[in-house]
Amino acid sequence: MGYKWEDIPEKYKPHWSTWKIEGTPLEDVQKKLNAKGLHNPWLRNEVWMYKMPHRHTSIPKIFRRGIVPGFAIFLGALGIEYFFLPKSDGGHH
Repeated sequence: MGYKWEDIPEKYKPHWSTWKIEGTPLEDVQKKLNAKGLHNPWLRNEVWMYKMPHRHTSIPKIFRRGIVPGFAIFLGALGIEYFFLPKSDGGHH
């Protein structure tokens, strides 16, 4: 499931002329292709990968996003079980 191109508002659809190869690593690729007499007209379609800000994942971010909240939920569930559920005798006869 995903969005169709028609469902995206016009203000969020970039025009092809907004993507420029200059200033990206693809500029070197274009120069090497031109030196061999080749041309890639679709190269600009890859520029967005170099223009968008990348999210870098680090260990502190992983702890904040998952482990710390998960541990807090675990402690809450443990407290509910301890205070509200009846104590078991361990299955002895």
